[in-house]
Amino acid sequence: MTYKSLEDKFRNVTDICNQLRNSPTGFYVFPVPDEHSNWRDEQYAWANSALLFDQSYHMLDVYVTGPDKLRLLSDISINNYQQFSPMKALQFVACNEQGFIIGDAIAFHLRDGTINVVGKVAAGNWLCYVAETGDYNVEIVRDERTPDGDDSRLTYRLQLQGPNAYKILRKVSGNSLPETPFFGMCEFEIAGHPVTALHHGMAGAPGMEFWGPYEERTRVREALIEAGDEFEMKLGGGKAYSTAGPQSGWVGSVMPAIYEGEEMEAYREWLPANGFEGMLSVGGSLMCDNIEGYYLDPWDVGYHRLIDWDRKFKGRDALVQKRGQKHRKKVWLRWKPEDVLKIHASYMRPQKCNKFLEWPAAHYATIPYDKVEFDGSAIGLSVYAAYTVNANSWFSIGIIDEDQASFGREVEITWGEPEGSTGKLTVEPHVQTTIRATISKTALG
Repeated sequence: MTYKSLEDKFRNVTDICNQLRNSPTGFYVFPVPDEHSNWRDEQYAWANSALLFDQSYHMLDVYVTGPDKLRLLSDISINNYQQFSPMKALQFVACNEQGFIIGDAIAFHLRDGTINVVGKVAAGNWLCYVAETGDYNVEIVRDERTPDGDDSRLTYRLQLQGPNAYKILRKVSGNSLPETPFFGMCEFEIAGHPVTALHHGMAGAPGMEFWGPYEERTRVREALIEAGDEFEMKLGGGKAYSTAGPQSGWVGSVMPAIYEGEEMEAYREWLPANGFEGMLSVGGSLMCDNIEGYYLDPWDVGYHRLIDWDRKFKGRDALVQKRGQKHRKKVWLRWKPEDVLKIHASYMRPQKCNKFLEWPAAHYATIPYDKVEFDGSAIGLSVYAAYTVNANSWFSIGIIDEDQASFGREVEITWGEPEGSTGKLTVEPHVQTTIRATISKTALG
């Protein structure tokens, strides 16, 4: 059946949770090679030498210009824009009226005054919708990620991380790399081509993300590879990239808080039926009767520190009410090695295998949610399970009731889906099992 919109697709669905749990879509795809060497050496490089990731393809870029650009962003996100001048960046977080996150991205204020919002599709879609339907004097240009477009991009985006990252950047820029504060932006040249860069870290490693016109990507990349050879730089593939976010503590995708309520009906009518929001899948052992059970708020993912309480924005009233309530806290959960081995041993049995644990990232659904318990009581959820050679352990991000989030406490994660299977093509028949995990301040222990 052909649907006109996301609202048309879900209008007569009685159980949205079940619909999304049975979506055949798997893990969010990074359209780059899985490995350039092997994911173990690539992970090791970001902590011990340097690793170059190509981020040119999997994120949506939205360019915003016009006199109302800051008012637009300010109206729909929790952030403080008082210091958001050109050559500044911030973590853009948009919520619905109930204070649940619709999406997040990075907003870059470029030298010419353009605001470039870069990230997963949910945040960019919401921004474009409000700009199109609201009273804003702005112009919007979308540069689609390659899975949704025609494989052409306006901008390439590269990320160089690791202890040797700045040595390589100084060499390739002719020692013209400016001193730049954390999450600050700067400009320099690589192989004669101007680039704009953001100073940030990944999984505890220093580095920069930088970009320029797509037609200059090949020459810039080749210059970095040539300069990086001296410093044992490696190229990073999709498998290593999928583990960097969890080790950093970044929740890669949240459930867009848009699927019910009259407030979001017009937006659902605007969204395509087969876009990101219509095709995503929910996986894991956490079963919710209502879609709101899968929504997250800013406290859940550590974004509450970004809330600008001194002005009006969408969702502020609900967040004010939540402010004095108990919240959940983002932590890391380090898995017990013997329980990981137990799962792998189950594959040798002809029956009653556990859910397959894909190395190095067990992300078999777009949005993974596993139940976490302590002493038999549910205390939160586990998302984005991964293994890195730097942590020398399997781990996941925990979103745990704050009064239960005691570092060093052992909890239990339920691994696998109820009744062993759903309609997701990435889920094979299996039985659930439990994994003991220790609440930790970092993925490294």
